[in-house]
Amino acid sequence: ETVGVIEELGAGLTKDWAGKPLSTGDRITWSSSINCGECYYCRVKPEPTRCLKRKAYGISYDCSVAPHLFGGYADYIYLRPGTAIFKLPEQLPTEAVVGAGCALTTSLHGIERIGVRIGDNVVIQGSGPVGLACLAVAKASGAAQIIVLGGPSHRLQIAKRFGADVCIDVDETSVEERRARVLELTGGFGADVVLECVGIPPVVPEGLELCRDGGRYLVLGHYGNAGPVELNPHVITRKQLTVAGSWGFEPRHTKAALEFLARSREQFRFEQLIAQPFPLDRAFHALQATASWTTAKSAIAP
Repeated sequence: ETVGVIEELGAGLTKDWAGKPLSTGDRITWSSSINCGECYYCRVKPEPTRCLKRKAYGISYDCSVAPHLFGGYADYIYLRPGTAIFKLPEQLPTEAVVGAGCALTTSLHGIERIGVRIGDNVVIQGSGPVGLACLAVAKASGAAQIIVLGGPSHRLQIAKRFGADVCIDVDETSVEERRARVLELTGGFGADVVLECVGIPPVVPEGLELCRDGGRYLVLGHYGNAGPVELNPHVITRKQLTVAGSWGFEPRHTKAALEFLARSREQFRFEQLIAQPFPLDRAFHALQATASWTTAKSAIAP
C-alpha cells in the first residue's frame, strides 16, 4: 500500500501499466502482487489472483536477499520486473491513495464477484479499511440503504461521513440485537447483500442470518486463516443464499481504484483514515496503533 517517487527507471521501462509515459520524478503506486501469466489459473480459467506462482510485496519477498529493498518501510524500494506500476494524477493526494490502499482494490474485486445492485439493502460487517472501502463502492453502485456493523466509534464516524445510513456498534449490541435491528430496517426480510469485512470467523454465521431469502453473502475479510467456526449449512439451503469468496485483486482493479478515487474525491475522503503519519524510526509504533485499533489506518512516512 505504498506510494513513491521514481528515482531511476530500468532499461526499456517507458510506460506504466495503463500506457501512461513514465519518467524519473513521477509519483507512482503499484499493485502489491505479481502473477506469472503462464499457469493454469492465469491462462486457462482465468483466475489470476489464484496464480500458482503469485508473489506479493510484504509477504513473498525476503529483505535478507539482495537487493534487499523489497518493502515500503524504507527510503527506497526496488520494484521487480513484472510489477504493475501506475502513475498518479497530480490532483490525487498521496494520503488518499495510501488511505484507500489495497482495501479499495480488494473491495472492488469482491463486489464485482457478488454484485451490488441499484436499490439493494446492504449490510457491511466491519468498519475497518476494507469495510469503509466496501461502503464507498456499494454507495457508488446505487445501494438504497447501507447498514454498517462495526467499531470503535471513531471508525463508525468515518462510516457516517462516507454515507452509511445506519451504524451499529458491535461493542454495545449482542448478535440477537443486531439481527433484530437489521430485520427492522429491512421490513422484516433481511439484507439483499451482506459483505463480511472483519476476518473473525464467528461473524460469518451471524452474517448469513442477516441475509434475506435469496440474498447474497460475500466472505471478503478472511485473507488470513483465523481458524474454523461452527456453521449450519441448512441456513444457506433454507434461505437459498448465494455465497462467494474473493481473494486479492488484479492490476485492473488498481487502475479502477485510482479512477474511483479521482472522480469521487469530495464524496469519499480516504485520507481521513490516516492520522498523523509515523516517521520510519517509529514503524513498530505504527503497527501497535493498528493492532490496538487506535487509528483507522497507520501510515509511515520515510
